[in-house]
Amino acid sequence: MATSKESGGNKSSTSSGNAQKSGSGSSQGPAKRGFAAMDQHQQREIASKGGQAAHQKGTAHEFDSEEARRAGQKGGEAVSRNREHMADIGRKGGESRQSAARNAAAAAAAAGGDGPGAAAKGSRQGGKEKDRDKTE
Repeated sequence: MATSKESGGNKSSTSSGNAQKSGSGSSQGPAKRGFAAMDQHQQREIASKGGQAAHQKGTAHEFDSEEARRAGQKGGEAVSRNREHMADIGRKGGESRQSAARNAAAAAAAAGGDGPGAAAKGSRQGGKEKDRDKTE
C-alpha cells in the first residue's frame, strides 16, 4: 500500500505553501522585514544612533595606531600599483604648481614689478640666493 507521501496526499499543503511564496510575493516584490519594513522616521531614528549600541556593549572594533597605519599602507599600495594613475596624479600636481608660478609672475608684471626680484617671487627658492649674497 502506498504511503501518503508516495500517493501525493500531502501535495495540497505543499502547493499552497509555494503559492503563498511565489503567487502573492511576485506581484509586490519580496516581503519587507526588519529595517526595510519600518517607516522612514523609525529608520532615521535608528540610523542617527550609529554604532552607539556596539560601543556601549563593548563589541565595537576600535583601531589602534598600528592597525590604522597598516590599513593606510595597504590602501596606498593598492593605488600605487596603477602606474598610469600615479603618473596622472604627478602630472596634475606639476601643472598646478607651474600655473600658480605663471599667474604670480603675470600679476607682478601687471602691477609694474619688473625689478630684479619680480622673477624670484614666482619661484619657490628664489629668496635663498639673495640672502646668501647679503651674508658674503
